[in-house]
Amino acid sequence: MKNRTLAVLPLALLAGFSASAAHAQTSSASPAEASLKETVVTATRVEQALTDVVADITIVDRVTIDRSGATGIADMLARVPGVSISRNGGPGASTSVYLRGGETRFTAVYVDGVRIESQSTSGGASWNAIPLSQIDRIEVLRGPAAAVYGSDAIAGVIQIFTRQGQEGFFPWVEVGAGTYGTRKLDAGFVGGSGVWDYALGVTRETSTGFNAQPAGNPDRDGYRSKAVSAKLGLKLVPGHRLDMTLLSSKMDAQYDASNSRRDDHALSELTTSSLKWSAKWSDVYSTQVSVSEGTDRYETRPSPYLTKTRLSNYLWLNQWRLGEHNVTASLERREDKFANVDTTPPTTDRSQNAVALGYGWQTGKHSVQLNARHDRDSEFGAKSTGSAAYAYAFVPGWSLTTSAGSAFRVPTLYQRFSIYGVPSLKPETARNVEVGVKRDVGGSHFSVVAYRNKVSDLITYVGGPGSCINGVGARAGCYGNTARAEYSGVTVAADGKLGKFALHGSIDWQHPKDLDTGRELARRPREMAKLGVDTQVAGWTVGTEMELVGRRFNDAANRQRMAGYGLVNAYASKRVASDWTVLGRVDNLGDKTYQTARGYATAGLTVYVGLKWAPL
Repeated sequence: MKNRTLAVLPLALLAGFSASAAHAQTSSASPAEASLKETVVTATRVEQALTDVVADITIVDRVTIDRSGATGIADMLARVPGVSISRNGGPGASTSVYLRGGETRFTAVYVDGVRIESQSTSGGASWNAIPLSQIDRIEVLRGPAAAVYGSDAIAGVIQIFTRQGQEGFFPWVEVGAGTYGTRKLDAGFVGGSGVWDYALGVTRETSTGFNAQPAGNPDRDGYRSKAVSAKLGLKLVPGHRLDMTLLSSKMDAQYDASNSRRDDHALSELTTSSLKWSAKWSDVYSTQVSVSEGTDRYETRPSPYLTKTRLSNYLWLNQWRLGEHNVTASLERREDKFANVDTTPPTTDRSQNAVALGYGWQTGKHSVQLNARHDRDSEFGAKSTGSAAYAYAFVPGWSLTTSAGSAFRVPTLYQRFSIYGVPSLKPETARNVEVGVKRDVGGSHFSVVAYRNKVSDLITYVGGPGSCINGVGARAGCYGNTARAEYSGVTVAADGKLGKFALHGSIDWQHPKDLDTGRELARRPREMAKLGVDTQVAGWTVGTEMELVGRRFNDAANRQRMAGYGLVNAYASKRVASDWTVLGRVDNLGDKTYQTARGYATAGLTVYVGLKWAPL
């Protein structure tokens, strides 16, 4: 009964404020405000107004990130509808992000258009290595997008953008300190003229941390991180632009290895770079040509383990806008290279070549988006995916949506060629259907989306002593295409203004399950609710957030139950002088003891205070 009633109060509040906020926005929005349309690029890889997108998307901007006080990007994403996380300790520890309950490797992640991933073990982005302080904007696309992005986008896509240059010159410096010996220094500037624009940011953070495994190694597990991001844009001639980006991040995090009382360290390095030429040849035809590379390096000390992944990508994207019609055609090549002492040979690689087509049509009450893509993998041969989405605006501001799509993910090079690997592994495949209702009026949003995503040939770690042979003899286990899974659920989300209050919230009911056993997939809650409100009081911006997470199981056998929990956070900021802003944050106000991975502690009541200098 407790789990069923978890979201009753948030649901009532969410329904109430979404309707009221929509009414308030409708009656007060000016024509100028109504004409301003927020744009996204993640749904189709080309710029679209958010209100025109059929897909289920959430945008997180820099203001939201600053107010959140989140230490890592995973903590920030945990506030987004449809997202849950698990982590083996503090911000620097191994982290999984589950989008609609899908495996962390089922979300394709991009930084400034550069694909990032580790080919180690089961794969996926190294979330602890992505520096939140350098991020200006996040777009979260829920639902398969392989017909646009190729392999990996089974649960969705997360696009991360660092700060962008703009005309003028705007520097900033922020210093802060908090609980667990946390120290932060963030500085940078953005600027530009009519021809050039640029951005540069640097960050250093340290924390003594807390004991991640109270029952194990009694030491505190802190971290040290530093990051730099840079962008340079040049307008070559009218309609033609060249963009260069760079991100480098390093994290040294202490962790507790199994049965170890040593001072274990995990060293993570993430680097992305890209060069893009955007050209508008006419009012109808435009192109993008980009070359990018992302590298992910992971090392543990004193235990000798080292992996390095390099992903190189080449993209030629063409777009035709013909009145109500929008057509895209792309050629793309991806090259993966992986180095690890546990693989045979120690360095392995593969490539994928693809052609993708897209068609969008909007007129009156109807919106259609069709996508198809054909990938040819150097190891697995041809793989074709497609998607179709439709929206019907049955009354002004309200629309019904429906979509269906297929997706796939090829095994990591570690899963195929390590001592635990099986070269004959097949790609994981998925088929998704969803329906929804959306309301977008005057800057307020409300949506209800129901989905079901079925995955076949799911790769899991199986076997026992002597059950897997890979040329070097018997092993304790291996990877295999041994399971099927279903990720189904309903997401309700809303945001808007009610008088002087800005509100946002979401509720998720989800059921990620193993179709062969009927059991729930590990570390994913059945229910989640997230609510937040902020307002202005005597020159201060003050706000609070509530997060409710239902019970989960820590293991695939569903024998290790983890209790649900609720968290309340609060924040405040004020411009105390023309160029100075003071900000404060208290997380886990109730000092709640909870776990996202069994046996690993999480932070208790946490306080952070910062001072920022940023001339207007």
